[in-house]
Amino acid sequence: MDLCKIKDPSILKDMNTNQLEEFAEETRQFLIENLAATGGHLGANLGVVELTLALHKVYKSPEDRFLWDVGHQSYIHKILTGRGGQFDSLRQYRGLCGFPKRDESEHDVWETGHSSTSLSAAMGMAIARDLRKETHSILPIIGDGALTGGMALEALNHIGHEKKNVTVILNDNEMSIAKNVGALHGALGRMRSAGKYHRVKDDLEWILKKIPAVGGRIAQAAERLKDSMKYFVVPGMFFEELGFTYYGPVDGHDFNDLLENLNYAKKTEGPVIVHVMTQKGKGYHPAETDVKDKWHGVGPYKIESGEKIKPVDAPPAWSSVISESLRNEARKDTRIVAVTPAMILGSKLEKFGEEFPDRLFDVGIAEQHATTMSAGLATQGMKPFLAIYSTFLQRGYDQVVHDVARQKLNVIFGIDRAGLVGADGETHQGVFDIAFLRSVPNMIITMPKDENEAQHLVHTAAQYNDGPFAIRYPRGNAKGVNTDKAPYTIPIGSWEVLKDGKDAVILTFGTTLDMALEASERMKKEGRSVRVINARYIKPLDDGMLHDIMKEGLPILTVEEAVLQGGFGSSILEFAEEHGYSSQWVKRMGIPDRFIEHGSVDKLWEEIGLTPDNMVHHLKHMVPTKQQRA
Repeated sequence: MDLCKIKDPSILKDMNTNQLEEFAEETRQFLIENLAATGGHLGANLGVVELTLALHKVYKSPEDRFLWDVGHQSYIHKILTGRGGQFDSLRQYRGLCGFPKRDESEHDVWETGHSSTSLSAAMGMAIARDLRKETHSILPIIGDGALTGGMALEALNHIGHEKKNVTVILNDNEMSIAKNVGALHGALGRMRSAGKYHRVKDDLEWILKKIPAVGGRIAQAAERLKDSMKYFVVPGMFFEELGFTYYGPVDGHDFNDLLENLNYAKKTEGPVIVHVMTQKGKGYHPAETDVKDKWHGVGPYKIESGEKIKPVDAPPAWSSVISESLRNEARKDTRIVAVTPAMILGSKLEKFGEEFPDRLFDVGIAEQHATTMSAGLATQGMKPFLAIYSTFLQRGYDQVVHDVARQKLNVIFGIDRAGLVGADGETHQGVFDIAFLRSVPNMIITMPKDENEAQHLVHTAAQYNDGPFAIRYPRGNAKGVNTDKAPYTIPIGSWEVLKDGKDAVILTFGTTLDMALEASERMKKEGRSVRVINARYIKPLDDGMLHDIMKEGLPILTVEEAVLQGGFGSSILEFAEEHGYSSQWVKRMGIPDRFIEHGSVDKLWEEIGLTPDNMVHHLKHMVPTKQQRA
């Protein structure tokens, strides 16, 4: 079957089990071949092929609402809903999005880049459906890792309490992005080993009905026996206690098992959990045998061997640079511990964990808990380093304000993936953290220009004892510079001049410094001298240097790979206003007031005008030529 020509899921309705199995294999091959060229979330999608086909066979999208939690496992859903022909553009600039996208298709009813949101959205949709007297099904598909998110548990509690008709598909592959942790994961494990609870329960109820109703005590005893058997057959029936009817565990790669249980669920009134067991990476040996989950999200690879296609001799990833600097500090300071919300691999903390197994804490997908737990550690004199992606730190903002900064606690925030991240798109662009952290009292925000400065800032953060300290660093590889043998402390709030100049000043940091240096060189060729300053401390500012610049009356161009509203450039305008300087010659460059979609970072820079060409364009308008000065 040509998967590129599928228009809608109705093609599945008349397929028998054998035909579905053949279609599943074709789908797997399609994914393996296409993602070898584009990259993407291969392991997650190979694991839900049969589940997705079965859901679309039993239910009718878009009348029935499918909510894919996190959303990186929605590729088969996209193929079935007419987008197979766009897979050569997956996660490419202006191509097919790697997550559900409401603008792409009426079948995508909920957009999910962060986990644990689908159940709350499903509850909102269920309330709206019931108020309108409609009858369609609502099906959030959520992973066992995402279920550890507090928001998901809040929603489960509410759905069960209100007895809403919501069918939760629990996709249990024992693996989210990293190994799942926690008591809830253990409870799911006991359910896996318990067998088909409902069949045993049905048999037990049939037997109990044969007991003569010769008195209230016998009837009451029979009911208690039935109830206690529930706990014996499936230890800790967590979901049923919340008010859900539980079906499972279901073999997620057996169409007969899937279709039987989904049809049961479709006929059941009230909240339902269908607990489906799947194997991540199924059908592709390198992904099936991936114990470290390196096939969760991949770049291009060689199909035959699974070998990743990467640049030769590339510098280390920024995450590795920071984690290695942290490991060096931890050898000297036993107070240092690392905390991460399910991102040991992504934040490159494996080696830290190997050397300090008792000082690395993976709390699962629970960013709020990770932040406040770090605050608790800090109250006891520890030095917690919270490694967290910029886009996920948004989820712990109340905890940053209320629990960390307000109490002036020494939590080090390692803000990974700061700036544009490329292929994962608008849900993952790390461009808001400066704006939402800059307004928080007691907060220090930094960003290094290279590996050497990174190790010094990590050392500075480890030595700092007066509140929270944030270090931002981008996705991708660092610059490959040599590092000093011994890290030293960089004075708080100090900037450095990378290139001198007397006609104008560029204030920037991190990823945009090279652009600024290039722009300065191009201006020099035209006879105009532009100073480039590494504003490595985003908060606090280098007040002394800023006073000198503004007293000189030099035009200032601020550049940041972050949102302009409330960002670094805004802080320069605020400084000018506060100290009575003219802000007439301050020009800001950064992320405009809109969400930035997926594509290579270079392409996105071009789209938003964050380029040396645009810097030169602005500087030419800010700095007069020699003839104009004359």
